[in-house]
Amino acid sequence: MSIEDSVLYEDNHIIIVSKRAGEIVQGDKTGDTPLSETVKLYIKERYNKPGQVFLGVVHRLDRPVSGVTLFARTSKALTRLSEMFRTHEVHKTYWAIVANQPPKEEDTLTHWLTRDTKKNMARAYDREVPNAKKAILDYRVIACTERYWLLEINLHTGRHHQIRCQLAKIGCPIKGDLKYGAPRSNADGSISLHARRISFEHPVSHEMIDITAPVPDDNLWRAISQGLQSS
Repeated sequence: MSIEDSVLYEDNHIIIVSKRAGEIVQGDKTGDTPLSETVKLYIKERYNKPGQVFLGVVHRLDRPVSGVTLFARTSKALTRLSEMFRTHEVHKTYWAIVANQPPKEEDTLTHWLTRDTKKNMARAYDREVPNAKKAILDYRVIACTERYWLLEINLHTGRHHQIRCQLAKIGCPIKGDLKYGAPRSNADGSISLHARRISFEHPVSHEMIDITAPVPDDNLWRAISQGLQSS
């Protein structure tokens, strides 16, 4: 999918794209070209912009995760969006495929998470422990096949690897997520976690923005989400 095809929304202040699993949002030690640089080049070429293109990274998706990713095209939008994320005024919905049936059809999960920076992992506890941060999410089962369950997830907090860690804690590691207990990797190195939807008040125009990213182009995602209404 070209960058042109992955753009879901754009105006003078923001741009929203559908990230593929495996892409990094911002540059890291791997030296791989990040999505932010690809989007900058797209803006520069599309609008014939001279000099440097401004693009602010507002939030990050883990490299193996796919889905909706928001960038700021102006410093005004970046400042306001960063504050909106901090105060939870930006609403994100995720879809995850798991191979174990969740204990309940829907539930609110509350854990305390610590972070192991050396292993780049989070660990979940049922009660508060030193240096832990409270993590809360809601999930519900929205579809299933004979072997897999599709969960829709809404975050109340934004912790490092929160969805991955909390689902693993209840015995439902995300498909392909070896780091959190999945038995096998996905062939493309992804994990079956998808940032499905984002909604928020536009930081400048104040209109409501509500964007849904298409599911990844693979057989399991297509099969398990078949027949579902856009959520």
